Amino acid sequence: MVLDALARLTEERVDHRFKGLPPDAAGLTVGELAAQRRNLFTGGFTTPVLALSAERLEHNLAALETYAERHGLAFAPHGKTSMAPQLFQRQIERGAWGITLAVPHQARVARAYGIRRIFLANELVDAAALRWVAAEQDADPAFRFVCYVDSVRGVELMDAALTASGASRPVDVVVELGAGEGARTGVRTEAECAAVADAVAGARTLRLVGVAGYEGEVPGADPERVRAWLRRLVALAVDFDKAGRFAGLDEIVVSAGGSAWFDAVADVFAEAPELSAPVLKLLRSGAYVSHDDGHYERLTPFNRVPREGGLEPAFRLWTQVVSRPTAEQAFTNAGKRDAAYDLDLPVAKVVRRDGAERPATGIEVTGLSDQHAWLRTSGEADLEVGDWVGLGLSHPCTSFDKWVLIPVAEADGTVVDYIRTFF
Repeated sequence: MVLDALARLTEERVDHRFKGLPPDAAGLTVGELAAQRRNLFTGGFTTPVLALSAERLEHNLAALETYAERHGLAFAPHGKTSMAPQLFQRQIERGAWGITLAVPHQARVARAYGIRRIFLANELVDAAALRWVAAEQDADPAFRFVCYVDSVRGVELMDAALTASGASRPVDVVVELGAGEGARTGVRTEAECAAVADAVAGARTLRLVGVAGYEGEVPGADPERVRAWLRRLVALAVDFDKAGRFAGLDEIVVSAGGSAWFDAVADVFAEAPELSAPVLKLLRSGAYVSHDDGHYERLTPFNRVPREGGLEPAFRLWTQVVSRPTAEQAFTNAGKRDAAYDLDLPVAKVVRRDGAERPATGIEVTGLSDQHAWLRTSGEADLEVGDWVGLGLSHPCTSFDKWVLIPVAEADGTVVDYIRTFF
């Protein structure tokens, strides 16, 4: 089923919906275009065009697989980053337990492409979505779905919707511990966590299977504060277990881990005592798959533990200089419609002219319009109208979502695959 669904992606016809692709490829299937192995720079692609590095993508997939194995962690990478079933499958093939998602639409995409285990890092109170979850569970005994609960009211709404749907299997839930005052979602105190757990115990349609949260929301996050919160999370699991809340389970879920503090998660989860059932220590980092040239380049835990490995930025947004009005200014044809800009502006990395690449020395992106990047150029910059400028991007989550079909290119520019996204 999974491979059949993924194979159907290659049958989609290339047309005007997919920006950056060669105009003369219109009418070909994605598979036929991939088989041509066109070159990104000479094969008719139009600018702007976003590409993923084949080599760096593979490196990043291997890096987190190795890290999780080394630290005894299960891994459910956050699929909201890419919303790309082809990448979900590659993550599963690299040992992922399942895929983390955030909202019902994303879960439906994952199920359409055969994902058997979904961790929804949100409280789910939408009755229509809960009916869908119940139907998926009833139709497929092998489907495992886990989601957050963070309020008694949420538990009541979930139970009512699932009861009305006639669900035959309970939905597994984990109590979300909030990261502190002023943080995002999650129960703020251990006493309130217990009240939510009591509500779950009283709901026929729900089953408490663990605790979870997101350490990236810890106010003033630093190693000490993050580890302190993670120890609270582990202690909550221990207290729940002592109280018999996990009686009868085959495993207990304890989950955390974004892309900025997975080293702290590994350290603290390693300290966790044995509980009444084996503990599924579930890491959920997602941005690693493409990494970036900004936000996560600065925040990756591999900066703190370089001996453990490293990630490489896999995205390159290729733009073309369309205006050079002064010696200090230039404009390329990519802007907010094409590049992530919510955390940092893109960074000029390389200039390409007549088949040769060189560092983008003396070139700085200072702003973005809808369809233009503003470049400041110093005397070192050798830049002409028509040059291709390769931009590094910051924040994978808002890079993937602007592109429906993304070429995967080898170092010499040969395009070997196309990644379909579903946002």
